[in-house]
Amino acid sequence: MAKKITMQDIADRLQISKNSVSQALSGKPGVSEETRRMVEAAAEELGYEYSSVRKQAKQSDEKKTIALIASEFAFSLKNFFGEIYLSVEKELSKRGFTLQIQPISQHAINNFHLPVFIQNHSVDGILILSHLSTDYINEIISTGIPTVLIDHHHPHIQADAILTNNRFGAYTAVEHLIQLGHKEIGYVGNASFSPSYYERLEGYLLALHQFGIEVNPSYILSNVKEEEDEIFRSIDRLPKKPTAWFCVNDGFGFLVSSYLQQSGIKIPEQVSVCNFDNGQLSQLSAPKITTMDIDLKLYGKKAVDRLIWRISNKEEVCQEILLPTTLIKRASTGPAPAN
Repeated sequence: MAKKITMQDIADRLQISKNSVSQALSGKPGVSEETRRMVEAAAEELGYEYSSVRKQAKQSDEKKTIALIASEFAFSLKNFFGEIYLSVEKELSKRGFTLQIQPISQHAINNFHLPVFIQNHSVDGILILSHLSTDYINEIISTGIPTVLIDHHHPHIQADAILTNNRFGAYTAVEHLIQLGHKEIGYVGNASFSPSYYERLEGYLLALHQFGIEVNPSYILSNVKEEEDEIFRSIDRLPKKPTAWFCVNDGFGFLVSSYLQQSGIKIPEQVSVCNFDNGQLSQLSAPKITTMDIDLKLYGKKAVDRLIWRISNKEEVCQEILLPTTLIKRASTGPAPAN
């Protein structure tokens, strides 16, 4: 029968004390990193069986691969989602993780074609950026690979999600307009495009309700596409126009500002404009547009933090984490015009 290897055998091999071997294998302080590596190597060579904190930590520190997937459309929105992607990449690199990126085509979504690395479970976790489809996302979740959603959620999806506090952000934007004296405030945006846009409509309505302002249904353009002709026609058709607009994103804000300027309406002397996201269009407009800023770097950090936690806590209840927004006041909003 083969002799059982002991700590003393390792100590004799390396000509160090048994206590040093114990400290190295248990992960306790008191020995150098070089000594730890020597002890672990000798333990492996001699066939010493040990179950230590250090060994478990080594196994958990093995390089993991995280997948970041999104629709081809989302990846094309580089100003917004590109910032989040860069933040994810930076955070994973700091932690020693490998990042694998995969755009998902509409054909793949429609036909439930999952990337090969998900099918063969060759990634340790998945970050889904923006929305694909509820059924497709649930197909991914059904694989059992830990998954975190970024900037998307749905009642039928059971997964952790990192989200903007869209309702309160929109509330703050509309509250700003109300505090400037505006009572006739319009909303423009395609609320059916994503849950985020619908939540911003809810925030708009909540602010009006909170301040006792009656909702004018004709001011709510909630089903218009982000296209110049459609927005121009929709505003033109209004029998009476609001003195301020809350726009669901930068694109809508830019197009509403263009309409007003082409119609000879002065911003903000006659009409104020406020939007959401603080993208380039907010800053390129003349005047620059008051907006709700989103910390996109924080999005990436929180998503990575949550996914790493989820990998080690697979049975814990799913949570949604809401990130705050910040009002940036610019030249496009001013006091309501006198009647």
